[in-house]
Amino acid sequence: MNPQAPGSKARNFRASATTLLGWLKPERFLLALAVLCVLGSVVCTVVIPKVLGHATDLVFNGLIGSTLPAGISKEQAIAGLREQGQNQLADMVSGTNAVPGVGIDFDAVGRTLILAIVLVAIAALLGWWQGLALNLAVQRTMRRLRSNVEAKIHRLPLGYFDTHARGDLLSRVTNDIDNLSQAMQQTFSQLLTSVFTVLGIVVMMFWISPTLALIALISIPVSVIITALVARRSKPHFVNQWRSTGEVSGIVEEAYSGHELATAYGREAQIAATFARSNEQMFQSSWRAQFISGMIMPLLMMVGNINYMLVAVLGGLRVASGTMTLGDVQAFVQYSRQFTQPLTQIGAMVNQMQSGVASAERVFDVLTADEQSPDAVDAVVPEGRTGRVEFDHVSFRYDPQRPLIEDLSFVAQPGRMVAIVGPTGAGKTTLVNLLMRFYDIDSGRITIDGADTAQMTRAQLRERTGMVLQDTWLFEGTIAENIAYGRPGATRAEIEEAARVSYVDRFAHSLPEGLDTVITEGGGGVSAGEKQLITIARAFIADPSVLILDEATSSVDTRTERLLQQAMASIRQDRTSFVIAHRLSTIRDADLILVMNDGRIVEQGTHEELYAADGAYRRLADAARASAGGTVDLEPAGG
Repeated sequence: MNPQAPGSKARNFRASATTLLGWLKPERFLLALAVLCVLGSVVCTVVIPKVLGHATDLVFNGLIGSTLPAGISKEQAIAGLREQGQNQLADMVSGTNAVPGVGIDFDAVGRTLILAIVLVAIAALLGWWQGLALNLAVQRTMRRLRSNVEAKIHRLPLGYFDTHARGDLLSRVTNDIDNLSQAMQQTFSQLLTSVFTVLGIVVMMFWISPTLALIALISIPVSVIITALVARRSKPHFVNQWRSTGEVSGIVEEAYSGHELATAYGREAQIAATFARSNEQMFQSSWRAQFISGMIMPLLMMVGNINYMLVAVLGGLRVASGTMTLGDVQAFVQYSRQFTQPLTQIGAMVNQMQSGVASAERVFDVLTADEQSPDAVDAVVPEGRTGRVEFDHVSFRYDPQRPLIEDLSFVAQPGRMVAIVGPTGAGKTTLVNLLMRFYDIDSGRITIDGADTAQMTRAQLRERTGMVLQDTWLFEGTIAENIAYGRPGATRAEIEEAARVSYVDRFAHSLPEGLDTVITEGGGGVSAGEKQLITIARAFIADPSVLILDEATSSVDTRTERLLQQAMASIRQDRTSFVIAHRLSTIRDADLILVMNDGRIVEQGTHEELYAADGAYRRLADAARASAGGTVDLEPAGG
């Protein structure tokens, strides 16, 4: 089951809280067990003051009885006190169960105290069971929530990541879910206990004295009003707090990943200033949220203390008048104190609840984001694996108001190397993104081996393609494990063959453990060119029918580039290769060169044909040769 948030924003507490409760439905058995344990524990806890009050009455009755003459009834003793003018003492004795001449019944007191101890033990045991059940329910829910978020990320279109900071997304998946977990763990347990405790205490207080109970209950509406007013003021600050947390995380992540570049361009001060602004915003929203919500506790404690004083004074007067026993007053005073405590706890929980719901909203925003279009139900599987690719009148726009690729058509024959060149923004990378179906086209169609890619599953499509980007990505593990990422289950011999063909073995042999050398996340410990060689080996071992290299050789030297070209030539048979490159040496031997500008193919042919045509390609080549002193560049990297 995958509950969905109703397009809510934590700006809508009730809707978000309802959605959050929906995630707990699969754990209703554990929650029911927790509720029963809380109920039993509260019953025991609520009864204990009454039991202790009975013990106090036993002691007090014994003390009073020992001061009265033996052999007479209590009524005679009271009448005697009135004859002596001790009317107040007589009233107090009339409110007891004292027996003249009989002292404290220590056996009865002992049995009563043992009962209280047993109730305390049962309440503690039930409280432990309740905590265990609730902890399991919450943590299982968080496990499902994390799994759903992780699965959701894989269903999000590439455009989502283009418009959301990576650090903010990571903060939602980690910080916000952790904060939500803590909030649920703390508030649910206290909320159940507090609500049942309030109800139980109210029943006991009305049983003992309806008049004092009504006086004590005045604190409820006062507490509710205080809590609501403070919560209303603190909620927007909690929303700002977690939004600022995401912004700070994004800045830190970007500063860390781009540390070398920032240092090279001397932008440390600018990054520090940006961080300082976001950090200040986070500080302002955090302290305001905590300060305002923190007012709840002292205000409710003040209400509780006033209530406590009223009950103590009025209870003492009623004992003196004989309308209540000392034990009942003692129990009522305890109930009064216990009554205000859960109300205060509920008020304090509002702080945590507001923070938790604000975090839940940020997570639900991810879960309710628009997903990429679903795979076709009756998916088509191409019969062969020749790698023939055709763009048939393809049109695509990131922004409906801004044309990008319009009516694009070409055919890439099997075993051919297709180079794509053009100025920055011409649509080169967009073209391969459409081929990989990272974005869905607006019109036309793209086919691989005669099958429309829109009618294939994305898994089928990407199983036939291998892609190497300019920005390398390696995970923490051995070089061999990073190569095998391209095809899980690859044998050691296949890994070594891929390393040999891509020339990874040439530098790996100089490392202490060879291919089993561990590299850190991001490829620490190897050079930029060596990282690129590993990613190319990863693409090779996948054995795709279509190879896509988007500026894949921009980080290697000229000699390594020649080695890569030789390796590509050896595996290109019966495969189609798409190469986006700015080096003339990389593309001049391509079977087909596509020159793009403003999303259109303005020229196509071989290097010799295009150069002789004296058009856009020749201008690019001549400009690059002149700026590079006759070497290889066609355009600045990153185009």
